[in-house]
Amino acid sequence: MPSEKVLQDKKEIVAALKEKLNGAAAGVVVDYKGISVTNDTKLRKELREAGVEYKVVKNTLLRFAAQDTGLADICSVLEGTTALAVSTDDAVAPAKILGKYAEESKGKFTIKAGFMDGQAISVEEVMALSKLPSKEQLLCMLLSALNGNIRGLAVALNAIAEKEPA
Repeated sequence: MPSEKVLQDKKEIVAALKEKLNGAAAGVVVDYKGISVTNDTKLRKELREAGVEYKVVKNTLLRFAAQDTGLADICSVLEGTTALAVSTDDAVAPAKILGKYAEESKGKFTIKAGFMDGQAISVEEVMALSKLPSKEQLLCMLLSALNGNIRGLAVALNAIAEKEPA
């Protein structure tokens, strides 16, 4: 039987994981088996720069935290090596970075599941999120569409002004 100190430490870890899961905009659970140290370092750096927290977690502790936060659906994939990537700001960043890396690694690094807005999402949904344009690209597309309408109105008004005699 584990000592009281070990149990207390594990309870603190579960509480911290619960807090991360509750405060997250989105997250991705991955199997990192087969990743080299060099690639892991690059991946962690890219995630850190995007504001994503990435950490290797024990399946049992993540299972306890997930069940208490309403994410029990991800418990079925918690086997083998597991890492958790969580973002509090950008809901697409973890899926985008890890999805790209999973495609490049050709089966060595796999996505197990994900979650967004307190709901578990499948691997297919995580991969679909990874293919979305970034927030900046979406804003540029929106501004371009808005600017096009204004430009069309300006051209039409200019044509009417030139047509009428002064």
